[in-house]
Amino acid sequence: MAKIAVLGAGSWGIGVSVLLHSNQHRITLWEFNPQDMLHLRKQREHKSKLPGIVIPEGIEITDQLGEAVENAELLALALPSHTVREVAKKLARISLNNPLIVSLSKGIENDTLNRMSEVLTQELPENLHENIVTLSGPCHAEEVARKMPTSVVVAGLKEETSREVQKIFMNNFFRVYTSDDLTGVELGGSLKNVIAIASGICDGLKLGDNAKGALLTRGLAEMTRLGIKLGAKLSTFAGLSGMGDLITTCISQYSRNRYVGEQIGKGKTLKQTLEGMVMVAEGVKTTKSAYQLSERHKVELPIAYQVYRILFENIEPQKALMELMTRGPKNEIWS
Repeated sequence: MAKIAVLGAGSWGIGVSVLLHSNQHRITLWEFNPQDMLHLRKQREHKSKLPGIVIPEGIEITDQLGEAVENAELLALALPSHTVREVAKKLARISLNNPLIVSLSKGIENDTLNRMSEVLTQELPENLHENIVTLSGPCHAEEVARKMPTSVVVAGLKEETSREVQKIFMNNFFRVYTSDDLTGVELGGSLKNVIAIASGICDGLKLGDNAKGALLTRGLAEMTRLGIKLGAKLSTFAGLSGMGDLITTCISQYSRNRYVGEQIGKGKTLKQTLEGMVMVAEGVKTTKSAYQLSERHKVELPIAYQVYRILFENIEPQKALMELMTRGPKNEIWS
């Protein structure tokens, strides 16, 4: 039984807390907002983020970061990607007990274009760097918290560390595989959110199943092409953090990114859509990063580019679709 701090009390943070508590670990859940923390302590449920899921009484809830991580053997960072650096800076000022550090965030930092493990490595003390892993895959909090069958992958710099995390998280409904491709696992989990926005746009425009099938296939080709350029392994994108997460996020009723795209496909602006949401859609910020990566490394990402134009240059989805469909003839595999 391990002492674990789950940092971030959104839907995924709550879902992971419930999962790890069911594995008989001692859990402290950190919510940075004092009012939300008090609400969670009293109600033991977050009705707007994870309705119907009761947080067990055995899970402690606090808004004090130092209290949450004190003597923790594992830190699970269930944070929006754009807040990871800020929290990591705070952790660096706290005396930590050499914990395992599990990134659960799926995003690429804007401008720096750092993956989350890179952000953590830059901000945390050097002695913790080999303790950092990323857990990713098709794992909606709504289903994990209800103990529905789920499979994910964990990747880090040391196989020994990944195996330790595998043992802590794994049970009879949450299966964990290991990987040595940290770059690929993080890129797969992040870039699929961009394609999920495109998938939602397809749904909003009612383009049909043929279009959706083509989008997922060509989207995976883009993810793979960029991943290989950045040093990832081809096989990773055929796995859980690549194709698995892509399929789930592009078709799921729970997908925030697919929802964003659907609303835009129906005619709403990005601003109108985000104002109506209580949770973060990571794909919006990741779309900027994907575009910046494609420019920096000269990798063609036609779908991601058109999503970028729709979100940030206000072009009409139908125009973006026409530009995609009328591109010059290509070979399928790498074009």
